[in-house]
Amino acid sequence: MIYNRLGATGLKLSALSFGSWLTFGKQVEDNVAKKCMHLAYDNGINFFDNAEIYSRGLSEVVMGKILRDASWDRTSYVVSSKVFFGCGPKGPNQIGLSRKHIFEACHAALKRMQVEYLDLFFCHRADPETGLEETVRAMNDLIVQGKVLYWGTSEWKADEITEAIQIAKAHNWYAPVMEQPQYNLLHRHRFEMEYAPLYNNFAYGTTIWSPLGSGMLTGKYNNGMPADFTRAKIEGMEWLAERLVGNEAERKIFAVKEINEIAQSLNVSLPCLAIGWVLKNKNVSSAILGASKPEQLLENLKALEVIDLLDESILLKLNKLTEEFTKAV
Repeated sequence: MIYNRLGATGLKLSALSFGSWLTFGKQVEDNVAKKCMHLAYDNGINFFDNAEIYSRGLSEVVMGKILRDASWDRTSYVVSSKVFFGCGPKGPNQIGLSRKHIFEACHAALKRMQVEYLDLFFCHRADPETGLEETVRAMNDLIVQGKVLYWGTSEWKADEITEAIQIAKAHNWYAPVMEQPQYNLLHRHRFEMEYAPLYNNFAYGTTIWSPLGSGMLTGKYNNGMPADFTRAKIEGMEWLAERLVGNEAERKIFAVKEINEIAQSLNVSLPCLAIGWVLKNKNVSSAILGASKPEQLLENLKALEVIDLLDESILLKLNKLTEEFTKAV
């Protein structure tokens, strides 16, 4: 396993991490989730990603039970949660980034995960209805209280992140240190273009979600939607089915087929090539894997072996194939 510093912090994350977004409490049985977690840990993964919204809190419950039963040394792994969407009713104070919801979400996540503190706590989206100073102050106070070690953002605009950092510095509060954006060969603009000043000015860390483009970079959609397609049937995942139709989907599938030819020339799998390409970017602290089967996770871990195969000529081919996805949508 490769370990990277999380941006400018001293915290080291495994280059590949494991998340439970679409699996724990939804797609897989608890015993399969346990096997995947143990397989990840045994192969050097030390970061496990979660959020209050995942399976409406059940994902954190499942992960918490696995961590409790495993009895791993707490200093050997990193866990995260995220706050914004809530995990149940959508009352006026049950979502967003108000001080009230941030504190209640943190306490609920600690209880569900059965840990005394969260290593990473993300603001899952920006909240236009809450003053940014209130949000930054609340996250700072959780760190001061020892309930959170580092806080960050997820899918925020670059100028929102910059403003949060400036507010924190002005008040001598703890500033956000990491972002969790989508990044893959088919989704490049925000990470590479919009966030560039964050890496240069603040050494902002990143934990990437969807390095396989919601499965498109596995090649399973190259011939249309498979008969056993299940993700679109999951509550809240209707958007994925919509992404698999239309001109944009056709352009992406065309690119995927071309990328697959490069993978075959290197004698590696398409998913491993796609993940290896993400890890090749020096601004990626960790790429989050999601797997519904231990075999799938074990195969994707081989992406670490692909990194050194991606020389300048290969990178040039991949970047040329996906250049259109570096442009703002």
